[in-house]
Amino acid sequence: MKSGWPTKNLADVADSISTGPYGSMLHKSDYVPDGIPLVNPVNMVDARIVPSDKMMINEETRHRLSKYVLRAGDVVVARRGELGRCALVTENEDGWLCGTGSCFIRLSDQVDERFFVLLFGSSRFRELLEGSSVGTTMSNLNHGILKSLPVPVPPLHEQRRIVGILDEAFAGIATAKANAEKSLQNARALFESHLNAVFTQRGDGCAEKRLQDVCSFSSGGTPSKKNDSYWKGNIPWISGRDMKSTQLSDSALHISQKAVDESSTRMAPAGSLLTLVRGMGLAHGAQIAELMVPCAFNQDIRAIHPDPDIVPRYLLFALKTRINTSDNVMSNAAHGTMKIDMDELKNVPIPVPSPEHQDRIVRQIGSLSEATQRLESIYQRKLDALDELKKSLLHQAFSGKLPRTAEDEPSETMIS
Repeated sequence: MKSGWPTKNLADVADSISTGPYGSMLHKSDYVPDGIPLVNPVNMVDARIVPSDKMMINEETRHRLSKYVLRAGDVVVARRGELGRCALVTENEDGWLCGTGSCFIRLSDQVDERFFVLLFGSSRFRELLEGSSVGTTMSNLNHGILKSLPVPVPPLHEQRRIVGILDEAFAGIATAKANAEKSLQNARALFESHLNAVFTQRGDGCAEKRLQDVCSFSSGGTPSKKNDSYWKGNIPWISGRDMKSTQLSDSALHISQKAVDESSTRMAPAGSLLTLVRGMGLAHGAQIAELMVPCAFNQDIRAIHPDPDIVPRYLLFALKTRINTSDNVMSNAAHGTMKIDMDELKNVPIPVPSPEHQDRIVRQIGSLSEATQRLESIYQRKLDALDELKKSLLHQAFSGKLPRTAEDEPSETMIS
């Protein structure tokens, strides 16, 4: 922080510091579908409060927990998990309830609330919070830690000058990010549109067959965790977490040939496709990957073995298109987990041109995919650069390095 700024403990510049209700005071059974929102760390996004319709309470619960009701001007902060999350309570959130994972602070007139929110979310202050936190599996801030946090307290006119400059700069950054994100979405949409067009506009002589007419299938399994020798080998064993779009992650576990011979797991040869049939990963669309080397896989995955006249990568693109546009193949299972209905999948119609035509389509899609990935890389770098610019501006602000102009100089009235 800038040298010369006085520093005080948070307890000395706050009228009150309160933690949210204990877990024993608020249960999921208290939640209602349409009511008063809770404010937990997950609801703090870019210094704003974004409510969740899955975390709401009724008036009776708010009355019972009235000491945790938020007022406009409060600053609500995360007390566990990703420290540094915070947001200013506005008139819109007045009367909402502080959640169990949050604390709320009512500052005295020594500190501008918006200045404090910017300070609390800065990288330097996040490091301070992490260093002060307790807990081994998850960082936590308790009441005592919050009270003793050092807060720089420059004059109010300087606090408000910093807020004004950062508000204007962040508004420009937000606009630039929105434009880059839109361009990123457009690039992906263009690729998906072309992919769909390829498999909906069949040429003459292109037969359409059910998947089960041109492929066979096999199920996977999990070797016993109790047998150490099963988990000491060089055969990749794929689970749902390893399924990433059309590629497999490099973090797969490995098993031995003994595990394959003696347990329920199965091997799939190179050229097979693996498709995730049950898991939350399906919420983002079909997860199908082409195997480049033989792999074993678990029970949440099915292997699809194409006939000799089917090009595996062609089938991969065709399946992703057909599954993601089908209302019957993918559905919600119990507890919100997505699943693929194998009977429906086996009956998915696949256009089957000649192998030579399949190869041409794969090359065409591959070229477009490379161009799309280049565009995605450019836009992602722009987004990363904008995030770094925001961090840099925060660092400059609390190091006293923001540029000054004649308009920034305090008047005699402000000083008095």
